[in-house]
Amino acid sequence: QVQLVESGGGLVQAGGSLRLSCAASGSIFSINAMGWYRQGPGKHRELVAEIFSGSRTNYADSVKGRFTISRDNAKNTVYLQMNSLKPEDTAVYYCYVVGSRGSLYWGQGTQVTVSS
Repeated sequence: QVQLVESGGGLVQAGGSLRLSCAASGSIFSINAMGWYRQGPGKHRELVAEIFSGSRTNYADSVKGRFTISRDNAKNTVYLQMNSLKPEDTAVYYCYVVGSRGSLYWGQGTQVTVSS
């Protein structure tokens, strides 16, 4: 069993910053990819950012230049540094992990609220 524990969400004013963390633990031997999705009020879940085992990254156009994804392989942890936050970034952010055999695991979600 694999558990993902997220932290770092909260309330911030527009223009502010937050850093999300997601730590994976349990029976996970290697990780192919880690990343973040989000789901805003009345919206579909969308990809925010992802990072692969070779450190290649991919971002949604809406967050490029503002968000940075990184990972600590020794800690099986992925981070999302979010700068210049906008009210439209308000959402529940979910981290995910793809294991070496293609298994997909999700975190419980953390709320990010950006006030105008």
